[in-house]
Amino acid sequence: MPEINGERVLADLRALKALAPFESGVHRPTLSPEHVASLKWLETELRAIGHEAKIDGIANVFGISKVTGPKLLGGSHLESQNHAGWLDGPLGVVYALEAARAVKADPAFTNCGVDVVACCDEEGHYGFFLGSRSAVGEVNDALIDGAVDRTSGIPMRDALAAAGLAGVPRHVIDPKRYVGFLEAHIEQGDWLEANDLKIGVVTSIVGIRQYVITTEGAQNHAGTTRMAIRKDAGVAAARIAVAISDQFPALAGERTVWTMGRITLEPGAPAVIPGRAELVLQMRDADNAVLDRLEGKVREIVAEADKSGPCRAAIRQTRRTEPAAMAPHFMDAVRGAAEADVPGRHVDMPSGAGHDAMVFSRHMPSGMLFVPSIGGISHHWTENTSDADIVMGARVYIDAVARLLGV
Repeated sequence: MPEINGERVLADLRALKALAPFESGVHRPTLSPEHVASLKWLETELRAIGHEAKIDGIANVFGISKVTGPKLLGGSHLESQNHAGWLDGPLGVVYALEAARAVKADPAFTNCGVDVVACCDEEGHYGFFLGSRSAVGEVNDALIDGAVDRTSGIPMRDALAAAGLAGVPRHVIDPKRYVGFLEAHIEQGDWLEANDLKIGVVTSIVGIRQYVITTEGAQNHAGTTRMAIRKDAGVAAARIAVAISDQFPALAGERTVWTMGRITLEPGAPAVIPGRAELVLQMRDADNAVLDRLEGKVREIVAEADKSGPCRAAIRQTRRTEPAAMAPHFMDAVRGAAEADVPGRHVDMPSGAGHDAMVFSRHMPSGMLFVPSIGGISHHWTENTSDADIVMGARVYIDAVARLLGV
C-alpha cells in the first residue's frame, strides 16, 4: 500500500488554515481573497508533484495526472461558511493531494494515478454545488450570470473577474477517465465520537428539500388595533411552525431532520403588526418516500392555515436535491481499508449533509468516508478533529484508493 506522510498532511491543513484565520477556525467564503489564495496554494502543490494543474473559469482547481493507466478522482472543496471551521472541505482536498503524492512515489503504482479536484462553492455562497456541477457539465453560463453572493449581493461574474478568472474556460471532466470519485470529510456530527468509532463508511447522502412559506395579513398599529380584529402575519407563521414541529415526528424516519432556519417579518418594527411573514423550511432524509410524506404534511398544514384564516398562507419549493447512493464497491473498499487500520471501529452510515460526491455520483461510481468531529461541531470556528484521527483517516483513504485502483 502507498505510504502517506501524516506530518505532511497536518502541515498542509495548517498551511491552508493560516491563509484565512478566524478565531480557531477560518473565514474563507467563496471567491474571497482568502479563498483565491487557497486555490493558488493547491495549484502550486499539484505542480510540484508533476500534475497538470489549473484553476478554471468557475474557480475549480484540477490536478491532472499524466499516467495512462487507471485513475481515481479525489477531492472536496476549499471555501468555508462564514466564520467557520478549518477542516470542512480542506480535509478531503488534502487527503486527495497526499494520495496523489503517495501513489506517484510507489513503484507498484507506476501506471496509476490520482487526479485531484477542489470544487468551488460547495458551501453555497452563490448557489448549490456550482463547482462540482460545472465539472460534470450541469452548469451553463446563464446560471453563473444570475448567481449572486448570498451575503454581499456581489454577482459571481464580478467576483470571478476580481479573481482574475474572467474569460477563463470551465473544465468539464470525462467520467470515463476514472474508476470513480472518492471524497473524505469530517462527519460534522457526533455519531462516531459518541460510539467510540473512527471511520464512517458513507452509504448514501441525504436528499434536501427547501420551501418558503409566506403569510399575508394586515399591517397596522400595534397600540390601537384590537386583538380580536388583528390579522397578524407573524402569529400565523408561528402557528405553522408549531404545527410542523408537532406533526412531523410521526411521519419522520430514524435520521430525518428539519429546520426552520429563517423567519422574516415585514415591516419588522416593534410598534407595527406584521403584514407579511416569510418562513424558510428545510428538510433532509436519504429516503424520498419520507420526504414525500413530510412535503404532503407541510402542504396540508399551510392549506389549512390559509383556509382557517385570518391570514392568507402559501408555500413554494425553492430547492430539491435528490438523495444519492454511494457505489457498493466503493463502500467495500472503504470498509476493508477501515477494518485493516481500525478493526471493528467503523460503521456504515448515511450523510446528513450534502457533499460534492452526490453530484459526481450521478456520473461515475462514488464513495465517501468520515472521520470523527470533536463534539459533533461544524460550521463554527471551534470545529476540530484530533491530529491522530486526521492521520488515521488519511491512512484509510489511501488504502481505499489502492483497493479501487486494483493494485
